[in-house]
Amino acid sequence: MAHVRNEAFIDWMKTDGWTALELARALNAVIRRVTQKTSARGELSEVTVRKWRSGETTWPQAKARMALEQVSGRTAADLGFLPPDRRKTRTAPEDPLLRRTFLVAAPAAGAAALSGAAPSVGSGDVLRLRQQLDTVNALDDQRGGHDRLEKAALAGAAEAVALQERAATQRTRKKLFALAADYTATAAWSCVDARELPRARTHLDRALYLAGLAQDPATALRVWNSMSMLAYQQGNHAEALAAGQAARTTAITRRDPLYASLAHARTAIAHAYLGEHHAALRSLDLATTSLGKADADVPRPSWISFHGPAELFALTAVVRDRLGDAPGAEAASFRALAALPAAFRRNRALATARLALAQLHQGDIEQATATTEQVFTEMRGAPLPGRIRALLGDFHRDLITLAPGSTTVLDWADRYRAEWSRPCNRPTP
Repeated sequence: MAHVRNEAFIDWMKTDGWTALELARALNAVIRRVTQKTSARGELSEVTVRKWRSGETTWPQAKARMALEQVSGRTAADLGFLPPDRRKTRTAPEDPLLRRTFLVAAPAAGAAALSGAAPSVGSGDVLRLRQQLDTVNALDDQRGGHDRLEKAALAGAAEAVALQERAATQRTRKKLFALAADYTATAAWSCVDARELPRARTHLDRALYLAGLAQDPATALRVWNSMSMLAYQQGNHAEALAAGQAARTTAITRRDPLYASLAHARTAIAHAYLGEHHAALRSLDLATTSLGKADADVPRPSWISFHGPAELFALTAVVRDRLGDAPGAEAASFRALAALPAAFRRNRALATARLALAQLHQGDIEQATATTEQVFTEMRGAPLPGRIRALLGDFHRDLITLAPGSTTVLDWADRYRAEWSRPCNRPTP
């Protein structure tokens, strides 16, 4: 009789990165904890998991179902398993003693919770925290860094760290540490974007520690990328280069060219500010080549979703302008704005401010000041993040240098002060 492969179970294993052997070991660990039995007799094996995958076994035994549901955070039915029709099956019934053990397990867990012992944590909690992190990152895309985003991210990190103490498996524990690192990196990024630099450094140090506990190279790259940006904001371009190079050497860059592209682009900016023209352009070329090799369909954390052709054009504009190629910076800014989705309001406003600077550096004062109006329009109804305010401050200084005392400069300064005084742009008490 031909078996029908359990595609739902196969997809879940692939998405969560389980091998048959690793899953069997994780399930056995849960079973031993619930039954408080240390004997290896009757434990699940790699063969058992393969039978589930192939469809040879369509309904695991009670102990296996319980463990599988705890590890996955899903029901057996959600994983594609089908209960047998007991009127037609002739298979032997499950061991009554075993059945009693697992029928009692759920009420016992409730009693344990009432007595102070909390239930173990599985993939369901990991999925919930990951979805919440996606929401926080989406808010960052819309508004940029601000204190409430920072606090929400730190609360998520604290919850992930607390939950890892009750993780059902070591794999779940690592995932929770990785989430804690991601949340903390988001808090740090919020501070970088808002230019709250001392707090950003504290959060990044913590995020790097948590990423190490998680053994998660993707999060480690994220932290090094943010450290490079922080050093850039502080004017320490040698440190920015060192952090970018650390990001470039993380293991994830060898496996996924999208991460490699981001790391190369970050080092290109540092090289440009250090006056290393050839190295900056070479890093940009490597970033472009790596991005061209990246598979957009590969599942990745939500934080990396910002990096793509639009972001690389925006970073190219920074490099080109710093190297004295204002026309190249203007062209790259236009390409960034053409490719940036509307949801990335903060990034669109940043790219627009960069476009205005490139136009100003070509002496086109009227066009440049007109372009900055689009920055205010883009962020209408939301506070201007610190990075945008800093860029507009750079624009103002360069404008005064090029046309001191002109009517255009005075009008623009009045416009900027009016925008700055709007209630949504005043610092939160």
